[in-house]
Amino acid sequence: MTDCIFCKIIDGEIPSYTVYEDDVVKAFLDISQTTPGHTLVIPKKHVQDMFTYDEDLAAAVFARLPKIARAVKASNPDIKGMNIINNNGEVAYQSVFHSHIHLVPRYSEDDEFAIDFTDNTEKYDDAKYKAIQESIVSKMEDEK
Repeated sequence: MTDCIFCKIIDGEIPSYTVYEDDVVKAFLDISQTTPGHTLVIPKKHVQDMFTYDEDLAAAVFARLPKIARAVKASNPDIKGMNIINNNGEVAYQSVFHSHIHLVPRYSEDDEFAIDFTDNTEKYDDAKYKAIQESIVSKMEDEK
């Protein structure tokens, strides 16, 4: 894709701070560095988001994540944990529409990163949970 910033990084048209690369993925430092070591892992094949992966590409990309994540963690003894995040769609904060996985090292609860999951349990009863469950399960049949 000619106007995709990540495709341009893959092609070497835009420089990056690459930390890992093979025939399937490229991993490089996110220019924003939410926390030091913030790394993006992208498939070399242009896919917009998780919804457009096929099983083979997903298996190949995700099989590489543990190795890259371990290297990022090992790179700094102050890293205590890591958020691994994949945003899909603008409403989910995807800003570049070439699939990418964020590896965000965590140094403490006070570093400059936060995820705030709202607890909505009071809005759900057994019937609502079952309706959602049944809707998803019915679509799993379509995925077979």
